[in-house]
Amino acid sequence: MNKFVTCIVLILCLWIGRSLFIPILFAAFLWYLLNAIATYYRKIMPYHDSDVRPSKIYNWLSIILSFATIGGIIFLFATQIKPMFWELYKATPLLQQKLLTFGEFVSSKIGIKLDLNLIPNIPHIATYVASSLAGIATSIGMVLIYLIFMFIEQSSFSNKLHSLTTSQTKSKKLRYILNSIDEHMKKYLFTKTFISAATGIFAYIALRIIGLEFASVWAFMIFILNYIPTLGSILACAMPIAYAFISGGETWHLPLLTAASLIGIEIVFGNILDPKLTGKTLNISTLAILINLVFWGMLWGIAGMFFSVPILAGIYITTAQFKSTRWIAVLLSEDGNIPAEATND
Repeated sequence: MNKFVTCIVLILCLWIGRSLFIPILFAAFLWYLLNAIATYYRKIMPYHDSDVRPSKIYNWLSIILSFATIGGIIFLFATQIKPMFWELYKATPLLQQKLLTFGEFVSSKIGIKLDLNLIPNIPHIATYVASSLAGIATSIGMVLIYLIFMFIEQSSFSNKLHSLTTSQTKSKKLRYILNSIDEHMKKYLFTKTFISAATGIFAYIALRIIGLEFASVWAFMIFILNYIPTLGSILACAMPIAYAFISGGETWHLPLLTAASLIGIEIVFGNILDPKLTGKTLNISTLAILINLVFWGMLWGIAGMFFSVPILAGIYITTAQFKSTRWIAVLLSEDGNIPAEATND
């Protein structure tokens, strides 16, 4: 009973404190992503295997290059994609009218009277999404502050970790857990970002060739939504396909070409390349991922869905290191094979 009450209190604290936890998680996400990009830059730098290379200079140079990479993406969004989002937002009343016309066309073809009140209200949905994004944007200042201090203090993390416990065994286990989480998070975020970016780029090229309006908007949304497992990919494809159906009128070639192109790209990158690049390192159950996705989505909304996989990976790695919680890791795993406990050697 006490454990149940503790769980309810914890969930309540997470919900009440979401305005504090979400900016910290966004900062941690950017911190991991920037470090992952910096690690890649260090690998491709000349003499990266040399013992005589000036490591501090290389480290700072790689971090500067990673910041420049993210800054370039932000600049591209602000100058090229954001205006297209605004044009799409202003077009939502016209889209709503086209959707109603399309609904009437479909109902006349199938001979069933369609209740137009059941058709989603696109302007209201767009306003809700815009207000949600605006709410996230207002916390960008706190995110940047957290991010700066994470980079300032990351050199002292190891010393702080060593001082957390006087027991060498506990210290070694804690270090193993945090190192495992750090390694898997960097690999996941870098690979996921690479796959999502490649998916968005190929989707943009395909949509431009097809001639669908707002191709850059759909491509950017595909890039962002691919961070959300399963549902994100479905939603990323569904929106431009639905728009193609609405704007295509009575012709079917535009929506069919859009659907075939986007679904094909998602299959290649999401179902073939993504598993090969990320591998089965964590071996987490798909059902566990979906349940976790719904839970964090209900708790923190879109932000919770965005962070659901990294949070689950952290829980999985941590619970596998303690005998009292290994059963949780077994339930979360795909086939029951979980990471071994850290040895005391």
